[in-house]
Amino acid sequence: MTKQEKGKKIKVTLIRSGIGANQRQRLTLRGLGLSRINRSVELENSAPIRGMINKVIQWVRYEVQS
Repeated sequence: MTKQEKGKKIKVTLIRSGIGANQRQRLTLRGLGLSRINRSVELENSAPIRGMINKVIQWVRYEVQS
């Protein structure tokens, strides 16, 4: 993470249900704080969070905020 990215937030929104996902992916969604469709959470922009988003990218929408 560069100095420029430090302190930035990522807004993550669940856009599809995780019902058809395997257990690890459902747990990743839960770990991100997403439990219902169209709910959003703001998370720190860090490598672990970006890795979790990449594992469930087909179910979420994200945008980097300042």
